[in-house]
Amino acid sequence: MNPESLSVRAMAMLRAIAAGRAEMACSSEPDLFFDGLASCDQSTAHLLSHYGLIRPARPGLLGQRVPVQLTDAARSLLALPDSAA
Repeated sequence: MNPESLSVRAMAMLRAIAAGRAEMACSSEPDLFFDGLASCDQSTAHLLSHYGLIRPARPGLLGQRVPVQLTDAARSLLALPDSAA
């Protein structure tokens, strides 16, 4: 995966997750929450999960909110110079 295949919004979501500002609902289609508020773009949140860029930081019950963390693939994307904002 390369940064060109992700939207500006997706990259911003990854940066917010890296900053520790996100939680995800445990589910097969996990919803993201930033600073306690539901993301306005859950379809991108689902894609980030399905692309293997984010995962729960710890196990949780179905529907429970847990901290979210970046995978190594996402950290690699954010380390690229073109992804800085």
